[in-house]
Amino acid sequence: MTPLSSYLVLAAIIFFIGLLGALTRRHAIIVLICIELMLNAANLNFIAFWRFNPHPEAMLGPIFVLFSIAVAGSEAAVGLALVISIYRFYRSVDVEKMNALQG
Repeated sequence: MTPLSSYLVLAAIIFFIGLLGALTRRHAIIVLICIELMLNAANLNFIAFWRFNPHPEAMLGPIFVLFSIAVAGSEAAVGLALVISIYRFYRSVDVEKMNALQG
């Protein structure tokens, strides 16, 4: 059986890759993908802690993961809509060029 620490290390690596990509990339779609990686790392933590809980019959981990996936799906839809809108205005999805807020 794989120990809890292995799952936590894997989740930390996935989260770090997502964080590094979100902070260093300039393409807006890549930044959204990296945010999804960070959410998946959090989901892995939810499932790992649920699995190694003394009372796994409570099913709290999978419920949190289902809500997180629903939030991630809606975040992806809104994020892609924003990227399309920004592309129509700036003709680029480079986040460095998006420095002006207009109403």
